[in-house]
Amino acid sequence: MPDVTPTPIGPIDSLKDEFRHHLETFYAQLKLAPPYESVEKAIRSLVTSVHALPSSEQALLATTSDLRWKQFRRAFEVSGLSRKHRGIIAGLARDRSGLNLPPEYDHFLSLFAS
Repeated sequence: MPDVTPTPIGPIDSLKDEFRHHLETFYAQLKLAPPYESVEKAIRSLVTSVHALPSSEQALLATTSDLRWKQFRRAFEVSGLSRKHRGIIAGLARDRSGLNLPPEYDHFLSLFAS
């Protein structure tokens, strides 16, 4: 039987996985079911916007957390996720201290405050 080596995960696949993990964490900590169709749309939006970046900026995403979160926020907003569960999340976001989310998730929560 031939040895099968797994295909290495590329930087965009890694970014997709990280974004999906953050979305799952976000909705799980809020105790809400994620709007799956919009989650998939957000991931596609992220991939599309990253592919449109110059390769030098794509490389920076791998090492710069703040740049990744800006891309995640943009995909979250463009996909319509910021309009799903809006009333519930806006209410939860008013008492930020009651949420068990790391500060970087404020990139998503701030979309519900406006």
